[in-house]
Amino acid sequence: MLTGKRFSLERSTLALCIEEGKRRMITIPVGAVLKVVSEPTSYEHMVEVLWEGRVVTMFAVDVDVPDMEVKDESASA
Repeated sequence: MLTGKRFSLERSTLALCIEEGKRRMITIPVGAVLKVVSEPTSYEHMVEVLWEGRVVTMFAVDVDVPDMEVKDESASA
């Protein structure tokens, strides 16, 4: 189960967001702390994550890395 877990990115990663009603690809930088807010979809393996106060969509494989998990609850997404 990924929902609620926090991860710190070890490499910049692409994400999908919706801005002004249009889908856009953005790059989330190294060191960004993300909080997973949805489980992976069964057919696309995508998750929604909270980053800097907004929800973006990423591939689950880009965040589900044990060494990247942030255990300290004081880290913010």
